[in-house]
Amino acid sequence: MIPLDRAVIARLESHGERFELLVDPEAAGRYRHGEEGLELEDVVASLNVFENASRAERASDETLKKVFHTTVFEEIAPQIIRKGEIHLTAEQRRQMIVDKRRQVVAFISRNAVNPQTGLPHPPHRIEMAMEEARVNIDPFRHLDELVKDTVKALRPLLPIRFEELRLAVRIPAEDAARAYAGIAAAATIEQQEWQKDGSWICVVRIPAGIQDDFYSLVNRLSKGDADVKKLKQIY
Repeated sequence: MIPLDRAVIARLESHGERFELLVDPEAAGRYRHGEEGLELEDVVASLNVFENASRAERASDETLKKVFHTTVFEEIAPQIIRKGEIHLTAEQRRQMIVDKRRQVVAFISRNAVNPQTGLPHPPHRIEMAMEEARVNIDPFRHLDELVKDTVKALRPLLPIRFEELRLAVRIPAEDAARAYAGIAAAATIEQQEWQKDGSWICVVRIPAGIQDDFYSLVNRLSKGDADVKKLKQIY
């Protein structure tokens, strides 16, 4: 469960009754959008349903049964999170918008390129275009949805296309074991093979926007002795 000092109130009013939970605002937003792997205990600060959380007044079993037909917290809490309102202070909302906006910019810069040059747009250029397009960020919407709407708004201002690269990489024997973990963390390995001389070859897929960073990573892991060959761009 999350610390109480990070919690805000999620409130649902139904059948003339009020029900409140103490939740992490960002995690609650992800939970209500169905993020996989996010457990209820990662969202709440207390395993109690309140009538008034500020006064620590719990909702009665009678009221819970009347509205939810159960008193089981794990069955009630998801309904409150998904259907209710999450109450933020102005500062909490501002910070969540700033953080989510930064995530949108980073995702676009990492995964999209300028089709005229084949190079990624710098983050500051994306931010300026978002300002010009007056892109609004809802802190509770899923990142994928925000990226989709943002790209739609930016296309009249920026030439932009999402694409991936497929690369063949060969790491010499002396660096292969050490390089494996770093490359596996940065790219999707589609094929791999260990050679008789101890070297490692692989075919990886990366977002086109990180190609320069990936080349630098491979050079660093191999002390500049690796071979990298571009195989195909994936649109």
